Amino acid sequence: MKKRILIFAFTAVSMSALGQTLEECWRAAEQNYPLIRQNGLIEKTTALTVANIRKGWLPQVSAQAQATYQSDVTAWPDEMKTMMTGMGIDVKGLRRDQYRVGIDVQQTVFDGFAIKSQQRIAREQGNVQSAQVEVTLYQVRRRVNEMYFSLLMLDEQIQLNRDLQELLAGNERQLKAMVKGGTAAESDWQNVRAERLNVVQQANSLASQKRMLMAMLYTFCGIDPHSAPEGATLVKPTAEPPSGGEGGSRPEMRLFDAQQRLADAQERGLNAALMPRLGVFAQGYYGYPGLNMFEDMMRHRWSLNGVVGARLTWNIGALYTRKNDKAKLQLQRDLTESNREVFLFNNRLEQIQHQEEIARYRKLMADDEEIIALRAAVRKAAESKLAHGIIDVNSLVREINQENAARVQQSMHEIEMLKSIYDYKYTTNHSF
Repeated sequence: MKKRILIFAFTAVSMSALGQTLEECWRAAEQNYPLIRQNGLIEKTTALTVANIRKGWLPQVSAQAQATYQSDVTAWPDEMKTMMTGMGIDVKGLRRDQYRVGIDVQQTVFDGFAIKSQQRIAREQGNVQSAQVEVTLYQVRRRVNEMYFSLLMLDEQIQLNRDLQELLAGNERQLKAMVKGGTAAESDWQNVRAERLNVVQQANSLASQKRMLMAMLYTFCGIDPHSAPEGATLVKPTAEPPSGGEGGSRPEMRLFDAQQRLADAQERGLNAALMPRLGVFAQGYYGYPGLNMFEDMMRHRWSLNGVVGARLTWNIGALYTRKNDKAKLQLQRDLTESNREVFLFNNRLEQIQHQEEIARYRKLMADDEEIIALRAAVRKAAESKLAHGIIDVNSLVREINQENAARVQQSMHEIEMLKSIYDYKYTTNHSF
């Protein structure tokens, strides 16, 4: 029940976000994207790995049982055996079949910081994986941008289509009246009517495209398109001027930093591999022969035996590959830095492209209003000329289409400029 309530609450938030801003759509899409679940999985996996490594401080207990048959065993010297036999002592010697059942316990006292180093490496590996997920999730924004601004463009075109239909419908009514009055041919009325019906068809096509894109955006934001509210609208973002940046706050930069920290942790692990290890141990077993070899040579019986002690080990085998291992880590660092430089270089090129696009659309928009005003004036003059029989209806339809094309062009320039601004902010990961 609680799960259903949470799902409903999330869906409600997503639906609200879809009807508000682009940023809310980003957050809803990122929360709904399946990859986000890996964040929790990576965190849990890292915690379990670190916990397992920490258990290296616990006593290591092993049990063993063995039975052997030897080709030869320790025996009394012949002189001593003869002497003891002469004294009436039965010298049996050791049997060739021997048995042992025991337990070994080892406790690490000093591990040369190996466990600490392994824990650090595990955490840094988890950080790298989380950063990679963050990079992929950030790329979801670009896909949301494409759908969002395409929908805004369709909204503008649908509204302009409605205005064009109303304009053509007005001229159609006027021509119908003129046909009845005998001042216009019926073909003129039919021409305008056919043009209006063609615009209606365009409206149906635009509406179909909007439904498709809206369903895609709904799905991206975690909303069932069939249960989504009707008439949801997208808010047009503000045309805030972008500020400069180098893409330093992009998640890719955090990924490069995490990869470098991982290399540093692995290098410290190489240093830990050269440190000595100190531990204590205890061994106990029940079997034959025991530690008292002479007693067992006299009496064939099983006995309890135990050994305790301390052990210092220093494995210098890591020196053999240390130079190559450090060289590999340095190559890994160099590769990461190379990837960072390539990313920043491409990022700067994208910024230049977006800045030029923004400047170009601003210049185009500066003339759009005047062009529309001129086209509207020419269209109104054409309507007057048609009413007085100076021009034919084809000339009027041409002027109406040119005015509509100018309005469509203005809307495209505005939406494309907004998209370029937000693409620039996506490139630099600047807050909005």
